[in-house]
This record gives sequence, C-alpha cells and structure tokens, in this order.
Amino acid sequence: MDAIFDLIPFDDPTLMVSVLVFAATAMVAFGVMATVRVRSDVKRRAAGLSIDAAQSGDTGSRSLRHASIKATQQLIDYANQHFSPAGEGEVKQLRKKLLRAGFLDPRAGAYYFVSRIGMALVMAVVGFFVAPFILDESWFWPAVWIFGMGGYMSPSLYLNRRIAQRCEEHRMGFPDFMDLLVVCADAGLSIEAALDRVGRELADSYRSLSQNIYMATLEMRAGRTMSEALEHLADRLGLEEARSFATLLQQSEELGSSMTDALRVYSDDMRHKRMSIAEEKAYALPAKLSVPLILCIFPVIIIVIMLPVYVRFKYGVQ
Repeated sequence: MDAIFDLIPFDDPTLMVSVLVFAATAMVAFGVMATVRVRSDVKRRAAGLSIDAAQSGDTGSRSLRHASIKATQQLIDYANQHFSPAGEGEVKQLRKKLLRAGFLDPRAGAYYFVSRIGMALVMAVVGFFVAPFILDESWFWPAVWIFGMGGYMSPSLYLNRRIAQRCEEHRMGFPDFMDLLVVCADAGLSIEAALDRVGRELADSYRSLSQNIYMATLEMRAGRTMSEALEHLADRLGLEEARSFATLLQQSEELGSSMTDALRVYSDDMRHKRMSIAEEKAYALPAKLSVPLILCIFPVIIIVIMLPVYVRFKYGVQ
C-alpha cells in the first residue's frame, strides 16, 4: 500500500489535478451508463407486462385512468337507466332536442341528466354558504332549495338557448344554401354531389349548417335513400323550410319532374320569405320602441315640462 502511495506524485499539482479530473469524469460516466441501463431494463419489463396484459384481455385494468373511466361509465349508465324519461315519446323528444342542439353522442341524454343533478348539488352548496349573508334565518332553507332548483333547471335553459341560436343560424343560412344548390344543379351536378359541394362551401359562414349537410351526405354514402337522409337533415335543423325542401325533392323524384326547376322555384320562394320576414321585423320596430319611450323618455319630458310650473306655484317665483 505504501508503494502505491509512493507512486502518486503529491508534489506535482498539475498532475494531481489531472488525476482527480479523470477520476471524477470516470465516475460520472459510469453513473450515467448505470442509469441508462437500469431505465432500459425497466422499460423492457414494463413492455413485457403490457404485452401479457393485452394477451390476457385486461389492458390497463390496474391503472388509475382505467378505474376513473370505468366509474364514470357506470355513473352514466346508471343515470341513463334510472333518471331518463319513462315514456318512449319523452325519450324521443329529448333525443331530438339534443340532436338539434348539436349533441350527437348516443349517451348525450345520460350526460344531460348527470349535469342536471350535478348543477343542482353545486348550486345548493353555493346557496348554503351564500344565503346566511344575504337573507334572514327564516329564508335560509327556502333559498337553498331555490338555488338547487335553479341549478337543476340551468342545463335545460342552456339547451333551449343553444337550440334557438342554432335554429337562427340555420334559418339565416338556408336561403344561401338553396341558391348555391341551384347553381350546382344548373352546372350539371347530381343532388348528392351538389349537397357535398355546398356543404363544403358553407363551412366558413354557417358552420353548424355545413356539418349537418355533411352528415346527410355521409348517410347517403352509407346506403340511405335521399329522402331519408333529407328527412333526418330536417329533424336536425329544426326548420319547416328544410322539411318542405325534403318533401319537394321526394315529390320531384317520384313524379319525374325536373329537380333543377323545382329547386329554382323553391329558392325564389325562400328569398321572398326572407325578405318578408325582414319587412315584418321592420314594421314591428315602432311598436316595440313605444315601450322604452313610454317608460324612459316620456317621464323625463313630463318632469322637464312640469317642474318649472311646480316651482312657480310652490315658492311663488315669478
């Protein structure tokens, strides 16, 4: 051992620093190599476990993500089974409303009822903490109940508002859709090709209408007849104009008449109808303005006129 220490030149600082740097670099290099090797072994073993799990049909069953997805799925199924409407007509009506609102998931009804229950609980908790600061003790539990009922009804209000917004968008874009369809029909395209082309053209200005038209073209490609696809389109749009359009094409196909002429006549009718709706709104504007005039402007005018007379009689000002 003493012979080894004798070989180490402690008197030469440069050589000593070089030896220490070499030793430190070697230790770091061996440490990095050991870490990489351990990580590669872990990955290899994890890959083997995943392959075994896939072969046994139990992929990811022990993961937290799988457990949360399974619990959510059970909650959705339970809500769909126990909280959905009992009547078949009510189920169809709810499904139609969800389709018109743009919710195309088959489990949208279950999500709807879960959201109503969740919002009721959340708003009840909010009312429980807020009511003591704004109301008396006698109104505490009625306020909590009102908050809960408001939360329970909020998804329904949101759904109705979303349907109204989408129906307004569809109503504004449907005449343009008819005009473009007439142009495509005059150019020699078939109805299926014209619907596909017009749907892509309307994607920037009327996104919801374009999506519904694209779904109709997909249904026709999947094997549905044009009449069925257009009827489903009318149900999703929620417009009488769309239903009349589907009936028009169906009758033209059955009677053998020219679809181009029928589309041109119907497009003119739609344009006149949109103009009549705009004129109706313009004519109704004076009647609607009378209410704010009476409530806001006339009282101010009366005060301005009568105030000098009141001051003169009250204080005898000449």
